[in-house]
Parts: sequence; C-alpha cells; structure tokens
Amino acid sequence: MGYALVTGASKGIGKAIAKELAKRQYDILLVARSSSQLTATAEEITKQFGVKTDCLAIDLSLPGSTYELFDWCKINKYSVEVLVNNAGYGLSGPVDKYTMDEYTAMMQVNMNAVVGLCHLFLPELKKIPQAYILNIASTTAYQSVPGLALYAASKSFVLSYSRTLTYELRKTTVSVTCVSPGSTDTDFVNRANMSKNTRKAADKFNMTPEAVAAIAVKAMLHKRTEVITGAVNKLGAFLVWLLPKKFVEAQVAAIYDIK
Repeated sequence: MGYALVTGASKGIGKAIAKELAKRQYDILLVARSSSQLTATAEEITKQFGVKTDCLAIDLSLPGSTYELFDWCKINKYSVEVLVNNAGYGLSGPVDKYTMDEYTAMMQVNMNAVVGLCHLFLPELKKIPQAYILNIASTTAYQSVPGLALYAASKSFVLSYSRTLTYELRKTTVSVTCVSPGSTDTDFVNRANMSKNTRKAADKFNMTPEAVAAIAVKAMLHKRTEVITGAVNKLGAFLVWLLPKKFVEAQVAAIYDIK
C-alpha cells in the first residue's frame, strides 16, 4: 500500500481516520500544527499497526503552506494514494466578533488548503490505479448557521467543491468522497469558543471520533460521493431541507445564543 496523507491528524477525527487507514495497512503521513502531538500519534500508530509513518508540523492557515507540504512529500518520495482533507475549525459568535485576520486564517484552513492540496496532488493521484480524496465537511454545510456563520459557509464550499470534483473525476482512477459529521466529541467546541449552552446542546448528540472515522473510511473505500454520519444528523439535514429556512435559522440562533 502507498501513503495516506491526513491533515489535522494529531487528535480528534483526523487521528481516528489515520488509525482506520493504518488498520488497512496504509502507511501514514500526519499533518497538523503541534509537533509533539504529531510525533506521539505517529509512534502510537506505528506500534499498533506496524505501518510506516512520518509527520510534518505545519500551520495550514499560512499562505504557501500547501506548497510546502507538497514539496515535503516530493522530496521524501512519498507516493500519496489517499488524500484526507480533515483540518478545519470554527469561530462561534456574531459575525462581527472576530477580526478579519482571524476569519481569513480560518477560511485559509477550511477552504483554500482543501483546494490547494487537491490541486497539487491531483496529477499524481491520477497516475495511481486507485486513489482517493476524502474531504471532511460538516452537517452545517446544509444550512446557514447564525452564530457559526463563516464556518458553516466554508463547509458548504467544501461540500459543493467535492460534488464537482466527483463529477469531473468520474472517468479517472480518483474517487472523491465528502463526509459531513455532526457534533463530535473533539476539541472543536473549545477552539470555536462556544458558550456553555451551546456545549450542552452539542453533548446530547455527540458521536465519538472513532465512530465518525469508521463511517468516513468505509464510505471512501466504497466510493460513496456524499455521507452524513449518524441517523440523528441525517434526519436533521432532511428537516432543514423540509422546513422553512427562517424557522430553522431561528432555532439554530437560539442554540448559539444569537439574539
């Protein structure tokens, strides 16, 4: 097996996906900001699954970071067969709560890095008999979310971009899957600065990163185009489509403490 490259791989869903792929004997390339966490995760995966691992500590919010990551793979002659765009984060609160620099950094990770890595690795992936791109979106991709506006919009972008990639690459050896998790027991709520009320609401429906990862990798290997994890989340996405948008937005705004 070749290498699977996973961004945001030091913890949470990314780490769980890396383990799911290692279980299937893919060698693993781990990418995230924290060098110490990456090293620990790499050692854990090698010990548990006996695969080769390497890691690169890099901040994907920085311009040029995707080129640096791609060059690192080329220099080390890593043949990437699976590209997992998992890195991403949110910022909760009213739209004017954060600076434009903070929003720009989030958009760089959530959208630009996804496009950049797909664009850079695609020529190499097309040369492989069977290659995969796995993009992690969110159930927020299916609706506008007052209190999490730009994050939801960025995940809608990922979902739309992934759908287009799936169609355009349908006659190639590259399969594209977009997985949209709902509330998951990760550090997302802390990074997003969510309120206590919002955290309590999320806790009621939390899935484990391991459960999300198992669904994601299975969907990817079965060449599914689009997957929402969990029955509750699937029902939620259906209701969002069915119910009036203003009603849905008012309910979501209450969860995120938007008056």
